[in-house]
Amino acid sequence: MEKIASFTVNHDILEKGMYTSRTDGDVVTYDIRVKKPNMGDYLGTGEMHTFEHLFATYARNSALSDSVVYVGPMGCRTGFYLLVRDTVSPQQAIGLVRESFAFIQGFEGEIPGAKRQECGNYLDQDLPGAKAIAADMLRVLAGWTPERLGYMG
Repeated sequence: MEKIASFTVNHDILEKGMYTSRTDGDVVTYDIRVKKPNMGDYLGTGEMHTFEHLFATYARNSALSDSVVYVGPMGCRTGFYLLVRDTVSPQQAIGLVRESFAFIQGFEGEIPGAKRQECGNYLDQDLPGAKAIAADMLRVLAGWTPERLGYMG
């Protein structure tokens, strides 16, 4: 079998940030790396789960909602994928991620989609952990530009 594109990225030099992973037809996949790979510090399941619920909720209710295809966690627990239609410019995608993370950082209240009837693992939530990740990533992405979306190396 052919190696998939994401496995060809040198994870040993990948830093926290936002990267264009691939483009398939009219869908652009962004790699939002919130943990430096292979350093022993990974997302806990509760904080990752809560972050995903809040990120997906915000993105799918944003001005770009019609162009959002998918928001979800990476299996390696170092980040998230955001898939959008190519009608979303790189600058708009960065803006959406920053807005989403600001929403998560300031979120108070009941986590959307976290009731037993709505979620397959509704008890595994960590709002303080999700908020801490969002705060950290807002600092990381503060000066992020479309020119920085390419993978390093």
